[in-house]
Order: sequence, then C-alpha cells, then structure tokens
Amino acid sequence: MITKVFAAAATAIALSATSAAAWEGHVVECYGKVWYPAEYSTSKVLVKHGKTAWEHRNGQMVKVHYAPVYKEVKTKTKDGHWIMRQEACIN
Repeated sequence: MITKVFAAAATAIALSATSAAAWEGHVVECYGKVWYPAEYSTSKVLVKHGKTAWEHRNGQMVKVHYAPVYKEVKTKTKDGHWIMRQEACIN
C-alpha cells in the first residue's frame, strides 16, 4: 500500500516537472523600474529694487550700481512617479 502511494506521488512529481518545462516561454522584452522626479515651476518675486548710489572709495566719489534682489518661488506641477523603461535583458 505504501509503495503504491509512493509510486503515485513520484509519478505525479515527474509529470508536473515535465509539464512545467514544456510550458516555459521565452523572453520577449525586459523592463526596468526608473524613478521620474517631480517637476517644478519657478517664478521670481522682487524683494528689493535695484539702485545706483554715489559712495566715497579711496578718496574718490564712485557711482555704484546695486542689482535688484529676487526671491525664487517653486511650485510643484507634477508629482514624482515610477515608469517602466525598456532595457537590455540579462540572460
């Protein structure tokens, strides 16, 4: 009785192994997971106007220009996400 059960189990394992090998497919394409970072829109806000001033430097009167000062404001337009990108297969 035990030998019949053992023989049936061995036969079942052998058949499943051969049928699994028969159904293996072949690799067609490979893809890798790539992180696509978030996108931002930037704008500038004027903090201080530019100006021109006369100053004393090394015994001389010098006309000096000070550039305007801006603050950068970033606004997120798209969230970051994962994309699947086709790549070479490693086999």
